[in-house]
Amino acid sequence: MRLVAGLGFTALVALLSGCPGRPATDAKEAQQPIPVKTLTVAPASAAQTLEAVGQAEGQREVEVRARVGGILLQRAYNEGDPVRAGQTLFRIDPAPFETALSRAEAQLAETEARVEQAEREAARAARLAEQNAISRKEADDAASQLSLARAQRQTAQAAVRQARLDLSYTRVEAPVSGISGRSRYSEGSLITVNGGEALTVITQNDPIWVRFSLPDAEYARLAKGGGVRGLRAVEAVLADGTVYPRSGRLNFAASQIDPRTASVSLRAAFDNPASAILPGQFIRIRLTTGERDGVFLVPQVAVLQSEKGRFVYVFEDGGKARKQPITTAGWDNKANWVVTEGLKPGERVVLDNLLRIKPDSRVELVKDGAPAKASTPAPTGSPPSTAANPTKAR
Repeated sequence: MRLVAGLGFTALVALLSGCPGRPATDAKEAQQPIPVKTLTVAPASAAQTLEAVGQAEGQREVEVRARVGGILLQRAYNEGDPVRAGQTLFRIDPAPFETALSRAEAQLAETEARVEQAEREAARAARLAEQNAISRKEADDAASQLSLARAQRQTAQAAVRQARLDLSYTRVEAPVSGISGRSRYSEGSLITVNGGEALTVITQNDPIWVRFSLPDAEYARLAKGGGVRGLRAVEAVLADGTVYPRSGRLNFAASQIDPRTASVSLRAAFDNPASAILPGQFIRIRLTTGERDGVFLVPQVAVLQSEKGRFVYVFEDGGKARKQPITTAGWDNKANWVVTEGLKPGERVVLDNLLRIKPDSRVELVKDGAPAKASTPAPTGSPPSTAANPTKAR
């Protein structure tokens, strides 16, 4: 049985190794040209742009704080709603401040009575002094008592004004108009003045500001194009890739380079009536500095990256793909690479099947999805054949 089993296994191995079909098929598949679509490049004009990631912030972000302490009785607004300047947002228990105002008014009435008494005494003393009925010193003392009473009245009047002011502070009003934030305290909480947290924050979102930075090398490019005043456009690209419909403007540029980051801080402003951009949101800022002529626009899918830099595959006559290093200068507004060096007019850049292509791979040009025979090298001694007319990939 062991002998038979051994012979059977040997015969099976010999049968499999002698099968001529699969290696021939693999070799045939390896020799098949790779179908590709191409794009014929031509010199074009492209916008020169700089891009940076920034973060949005409100034009004003005002903390609403209590000026007097006490028990919070009421929150008089809806969190997240627009509020106007002077609108009541919170009410603090006014009872202690009403009592303080009554006490101050009573003290003022007392000092008023003292002033009236001192005025009568001073007038009487002055008449008696003219008649030599009393000494001059007694008349001077009466006049001094009048001045002292009047000073006490001023102090009492200031105390009344302060008490009324403290009472008015029990109604916490919005200092500016804007979008209200979350309330940090609930009704019944004890509000303290010194060291306490802000009651809420009001943010002005229209216009919205976006802070960002440019490396010193890119800022130098901006300066060569005329600086901030020479900008053609300032755009905001949202997180979903859409361009914000309202153009912006730069309203701040730092006067020096930050040595810690080797970059320059800038700020752009965008009209934001519908609050489409919220504070804290990350925004990509695109600055258009001018136009560049004589460049080639290549779709992103056609540009590959290696350790030596970016490159594309160029379709050559004879049905081969040539690896071509390129130099880029960012993207245009349609997400094409702007190629400044490495391509010539009329060259056909390969657009698909890039992962299957290796340098000098055999490829064939396809049109509308149907393979078209690529040109093949001519026999020795005769002129090379002409490749099929280049067409743009659809």
